[in-house]
Amino acid sequence: MRTLPAWVEVDLDALSTNIAVVRRRVGAGVHIMLIVKADAYGHGAVEVAREAIHGGVHMLGVATVDEGRELRVAGIDAAVLLLSPSLRDEIPAILDHDLRTTIPDLDFAAELSAHASARGKRVPVHIEADTGMGRSGIGPREVVDLTLSASRLPGLIVEGLYTHFPTTDVEFTGAQLARFLELVAAVRRAGVEMTLVHASNTGGVLGLPPANLDMVRPGGMIYGVMPEAALAGDPALRPVMSFHARLVQVRRLPAGHGISYGRDCVLSRDSVVGVVPVGYGHGLSRAYSGRGGMLCHGKRVPILGCITMDMTMIDLTEVEGAAVGDAVVVFGRQGEAAITVDEIAAATGVIGYEVLCGISKRVVRVYKRDGDVQSMRGLLGVRRLAEFTPSFGTGSGGT
Repeated sequence: MRTLPAWVEVDLDALSTNIAVVRRRVGAGVHIMLIVKADAYGHGAVEVAREAIHGGVHMLGVATVDEGRELRVAGIDAAVLLLSPSLRDEIPAILDHDLRTTIPDLDFAAELSAHASARGKRVPVHIEADTGMGRSGIGPREVVDLTLSASRLPGLIVEGLYTHFPTTDVEFTGAQLARFLELVAAVRRAGVEMTLVHASNTGGVLGLPPANLDMVRPGGMIYGVMPEAALAGDPALRPVMSFHARLVQVRRLPAGHGISYGRDCVLSRDSVVGVVPVGYGHGLSRAYSGRGGMLCHGKRVPILGCITMDMTMIDLTEVEGAAVGDAVVVFGRQGEAAITVDEIAAATGVIGYEVLCGISKRVVRVYKRDGDVQSMRGLLGVRRLAEFTPSFGTGSGGT
């Protein structure tokens, strides 16, 4: 039987709870599109998508054709929308995998129409109106003409019109919503009746109920992380992921001994130093060096020196009895102590989403329900549970 040196735990019960929180906030008549791009913010797109569909999610949102293909290969047949613009040479793959797509311009729409017609297919498409995001999408003056033109092309069904909010500022977002609703009304006056008008991301769901419309697109809140530290989340939301490891070495080093690259850290006292098999190659930012800590035996212990690609050193001098194999928490809870994703994000100058998305595939994902392991996925795909010890978070330190 093997143990894991480093792993993340994905709490499927927390995921289901967070989906239910969104459902309660938006009401039964509003569809939910769950954003599962970037491997579901690092949680594992296939496993998250399955749980979400079971929880009543209507549609899945991805950024790339390959992300959509991954879901299809796994046997997921729910509606999947490509939210980012695709290249024309990706059109055959879009059709191969029955993906919905966002139309970036009329040329793309015409080529998609030709391919769809040649296959005898009708493809649902969405159009993004740029009402203030300044990223992708169609300018307000172009929206009506493009939507009407696309609706007249054979093989295309204009299913949706949407916009995206760049900020949680209620005044700006409220004005943005008003502009978008004017565009929706103009498109409908032109004779195009979309069935899915959508705007709200996590910030909209939490702060602007009038933007719920036909469908909402929550991302971070489903995973228990807010896009902005100032945004007040629903107190019922729970973090879905926690990051764990085990001590692989414990050493006694004398005062004056340097720790890690650059010798930025030199021990001021005789110390007990633990080696954790997690580094920036696993997704723990080098910028966290000397700024944060981990949990061991329920105590917060500081990171010593520079985080390396594969290992991080921690100060165990104040932890009695720390030994090889003991459980360490990078973020999550251990006993009464906790380290949050947002805490790491603040210390490294990023947002929580980036911390989650940065966790590499070398870190095994362990999926739990009711405290029991349901499945595992790592670099080699799905792992056989029988190969591993049944409890991942144990060790003399506990969880």
